[in-house]
Amino acid sequence: MKKFQVVVNCSLGIHARPAAQIAQACSSLRAAVTLESDHEVAQGNNVLEILNLHAAKGAKVNVTVEGPDEEEAAQKIQAVFDAMGPKEKKVPVLKVAFFGTKDYDRLYFSELAKDKGEGTYNVELKYFSSRLTSETAHLANGYDAVCIFVNDEAPRDVIEQLHDGGVRLILLRCAGFNNVDKKAAAEYGITVLRVPAYSPYAVAEHAMATIQAANRRLHKAYNKVRDNNFDLTGLLGVDLHNKVAGILGTGRIGQCMARICKGYGMTVIGWDAFPNKKLEEEGLLTYASKEEVLSKSDLISIHAPLIMGEGGTYHLIDEKAISLMKDDVMLVNAARGGLIDTEALLAALKQGKFHAVALDVYEGEDAAFFTREALQAIAAVTMENARNFNEGCPLGAAEVK
Repeated sequence: MKKFQVVVNCSLGIHARPAAQIAQACSSLRAAVTLESDHEVAQGNNVLEILNLHAAKGAKVNVTVEGPDEEEAAQKIQAVFDAMGPKEKKVPVLKVAFFGTKDYDRLYFSELAKDKGEGTYNVELKYFSSRLTSETAHLANGYDAVCIFVNDEAPRDVIEQLHDGGVRLILLRCAGFNNVDKKAAAEYGITVLRVPAYSPYAVAEHAMATIQAANRRLHKAYNKVRDNNFDLTGLLGVDLHNKVAGILGTGRIGQCMARICKGYGMTVIGWDAFPNKKLEEEGLLTYASKEEVLSKSDLISIHAPLIMGEGGTYHLIDEKAISLMKDDVMLVNAARGGLIDTEALLAALKQGKFHAVALDVYEGEDAAFFTREALQAIAAVTMENARNFNEGCPLGAAEVK
């Protein structure tokens, strides 16, 4: 256990931005972090609890860190407090048109945006429930930026409208960017920033939850029990233990899914356009060709990015891919809907090809992120992207080029 004390030097105290940065830092650590100020206690990975400390300038915050990476945790938290300070801005307050708003968006974004002044995000949000489309793009006239999600549309004609309305920044509150015309954005001088990663655990855990629900027929069982029917007919599932899990896409989310499958006692094989040999060295999985993964796996979990065009991943699972799979295979997609050819999947389902299929996303709709940690991370990274753009700071992996 490591204990130390920090003093709040920012004139606004621990406001939204440092609270979000602390929570982000702690969410990536294995150590448990607790903050205490004036007898109020907050978990280090919970931005709302940190804000509720109401630690003003000059307040002393006692930090307790317990876990295998205590030194790293202490350094990260200290760095957040040290970095509080004013920066030169392009505009005093960045005005953002926020499209496709849900109640859960407001929960975190509004809290992070409420402060203005030294060291804050200095962002003003205008919420719109409608999606960004060619019909709604005019709503962003007079704003510096738009904030959009996976279901919003930013093709060339929308980009042109945004540019004419004064927009200089597109903030994606997601990792994917296939709904934005990158070339058009570059031509019109509009910067595009995304959330490279939020909570890989949220997506991977959800993927396993949905495929197990389908495998064990939990939806059918629920309906039967609700009707006072305890007949087991139609509820037969299969063990995952000693089966083969195929992971298509071994980035952060794919790795999390591989570890979950490993915990079930499965043999894990993977395919990726850019294999990570360290994963083989640690014994997490064995790489194979895409065809081998499709043909050998009892469970196939898709975690690849959606890349359009020749050599991309659009319709990664098509009629040919399905034909390579075992009969009674299980398939789960919590990545992007366009990775699966819907017509080919429906045809195979009608033929009884699959034991279970779990789709959190389908063509034209993508989600798979809904946990507190994921929502918190999306809001914090998106707001940080806005601030970095406005203050001329490095944009790093968030920039879409």
